[in-house]
Amino acid sequence: MRCAAILIAGVALVSPNFAFAQDMSKCIEMETQGGMTECAIAALNTSDKKLNELYKRIEARLSDDADTKKLLIQAQRDWIRFRDAECNFQTAGAAGGSIAPALVAMCMDGLTQSRIEDFEGYLNCEEGDLSCPIPAAN
Repeated sequence: MRCAAILIAGVALVSPNFAFAQDMSKCIEMETQGGMTECAIAALNTSDKKLNELYKRIEARLSDDADTKKLLIQAQRDWIRFRDAECNFQTAGAAGGSIAPALVAMCMDGLTQSRIEDFEGYLNCEEGDLSCPIPAAN
């Protein structure tokens, strides 16, 4: 169990998203592998819910722009495929082990948190920002 906690801590600390590492610290402190996995999955579900809410807000802003909306849909589908593949790759060393589901969930949560930051940036673009794919809020 101690090795599992050390491995999860290591993955969390090398994560590209430090906030993710801080959020996962409570999962590392769980006393059982099952508890760690449940905690990591719950964190992922929370992040996924927030991401979906932001996605819907972006989609609503694009209601008058069918072409850009199609690009958003395709980008999100591709991002999900990337996230899943990247996390399978990052956790390949633990594949088949009892810690694998927790590590995959933690990886997915970290990448989802990064995507949330991207979406929040899109939603906060200023009028006239040509590098922003969605129109500014009214």
